[in-house]
Amino acid sequence: MFEMAKELLRQLFKKPATNEFPAKHAPKSVLKLLEKVSKGKARLNPPIPVPEKFRGKIDYDRNKCIGCKLCIKVCPAAAVVFQEKERKIKYICSRCTFCAQCVDVCPVNALTLSNEFLIADYKRD
Repeated sequence: MFEMAKELLRQLFKKPATNEFPAKHAPKSVLKLLEKVSKGKARLNPPIPVPEKFRGKIDYDRNKCIGCKLCIKVCPAAAVVFQEKERKIKYICSRCTFCAQCVDVCPVNALTLSNEFLIADYKRD
């Protein structure tokens, strides 16, 4: 218990190792920020590369899709909806749990995983 409290106090006064996200106050000029970084008055950490096999936002290629509906059957979150008129699917990102089951089952690789992870927005669609 004492070791945990000791580590907690140590971390409390350490500077963060990552960039603030989202930035509380976005700079009006990125050039001014870079100028501060070059003078040593500010610090920017390089972004960490996305690891292999990262399960990011799903990309859908409408031209490859054959309308087999297998992705709809395996999706646990009902994030894939079939559009009868076009005989294609509609992918609803706000419902997706990024399990990649639809990507695995697609026979023509119309669904693929991207490296995109910054998908937060003010609108659900």
